[in-house]
Amino acid sequence: MDATEAARNALVHVLEARRGERLTVICDEALRPVGDAFAAGALALGLWTRLVVLPAEKTARREIPPAVETAVVENRSDLFVNLLRGGADETPFRIAITKLEKRRRVRLGHCPGITLDMLTEGALALDAEGYREMQGRADGLLSSLQGATAVHIANPEGTDLRFGVEGRAFFTDTRLDWGTLKWMNLPVGEVIVGPVETSAEGRLVCGTAIGGIGLVRQPVTVEVSRGQVRKVSCRDAGLRGKVEKVQATDDWARKIGEFAFGLNAKARCINEFLETEKMGGTVHVAFGNNSDYPGGRNQSRTHQDFLISGPTVTVSFGRHRRVVMKDGRFVDR
Repeated sequence: MDATEAARNALVHVLEARRGERLTVICDEALRPVGDAFAAGALALGLWTRLVVLPAEKTARREIPPAVETAVVENRSDLFVNLLRGGADETPFRIAITKLEKRRRVRLGHCPGITLDMLTEGALALDAEGYREMQGRADGLLSSLQGATAVHIANPEGTDLRFGVEGRAFFTDTRLDWGTLKWMNLPVGEVIVGPVETSAEGRLVCGTAIGGIGLVRQPVTVEVSRGQVRKVSCRDAGLRGKVEKVQATDDWARKIGEFAFGLNAKARCINEFLETEKMGGTVHVAFGNNSDYPGGRNQSRTHQDFLISGPTVTVSFGRHRRVVMKDGRFVDR
């Protein structure tokens, strides 16, 4: 798919952009081709468009540049799209810029780790029908999860993890919620919940991909008790160290923050977790910030995701249980 067409489709079918509105696109110099695609797509829709390009940095950004703060505070934009790097060490910066933008009622597409080929070949290469089908799948899943109180995940690699979701509403990133105007990752393709932060018990084994790190060659085992990571183990000491470094960010970084199903039929298993986490037939669990999820209380400055392949997901509704996914396939009711 043409990159400009894909960007235009995302603006229309996810962020619901309308002619005459104002859009600000913020991107890294390295992602200028992606920024140009979004700007061109926006102009084709009749949007007033501003592109803010950040200079290249050798190290992770920590502070919000004055140009960005000016663009956010002074411009009366209806929509923002952030096109930024995806490394875990830059997560605090990305959370900070999102909070700055959300001080006003704006629609926000957040893209940590986006690449041009996501628009041409991957999870953003969707036409109108592709978005409608994915949104329909999300709606059906949300309906089936109403009233859920707990979730159990197992997979052949050894995952055996339970956590509570009572009082925590599932939601989807596949379409805009005009009530909350919650920021949305692009590409989209998830049904998500913020688990009760003290509830997780068991073991998570991730042998595929980790947010901020990418694809992994050795499985990482995460032992969890009372909602908090107690131990990380891996035969690759360097990989274990990368995971532990993120989880040492602050006191909340080790507490569970997210559980989500992947729904995007175009998503691929690639090094950028932004796309990989949307893959159909997978789920992922994250530790760290969930403060903008319904009921979420985790205030960490970071958020680290772990992909679980081939999962079997059993959902409890009080005393009743139902298998929602079996070996990576949704189970019809």
